[in-house]
Amino acid sequence: MAAEKETLAEDTSNREIITALVFDAPREHVWKAWTEPEHIAQWWGPNGFTTTIHEMDVRPGGAWRFIMHGPDGVDYKNHSVFIEVAESMRLVYDHISGPKFHVTVTFDDEGGKTKVTMQMLFDTAEEHRKVVEQYGAIEGAKQTFARLAEHLTRM
Repeated sequence: MAAEKETLAEDTSNREIITALVFDAPREHVWKAWTEPEHIAQWWGPNGFTTTIHEMDVRPGGAWRFIMHGPDGVDYKNHSVFIEVAESMRLVYDHISGPKFHVTVTFDDEGGKTKVTMQMLFDTAEEHRKVVEQYGAIEGAKQTFARLAEHLTRM
């Protein structure tokens, strides 16, 4: 009798941040707000931050370079590379400037509204802990989503 192969999913809960929210806007509008530089610059980042987009090439292999300007005057340079782009449905990218992490964003239609789920996956639990404690990443993600909701009302 052959032994059955067990398939175990890796538990990543100690190294991921998941943020989800239903937006009162059609999926195409939310996608546009997330993938067009003139829109994302208006809402990206926690409260008090502004963002300067230097490059946003939304295609597999394309670069996304921007600077988040903190309310304390500190500039945070960011560089990501898109891995997967499924228009109006899914974005996957690697944040390759420190701290490094992998991001998957899904856009699900909910009867004219859009549920966006963003998973940030860090290589280690230690890196995850550092980002949560030093940068307030969980609260920052919530504030960023709230800013997106506000921006969508103005689009």
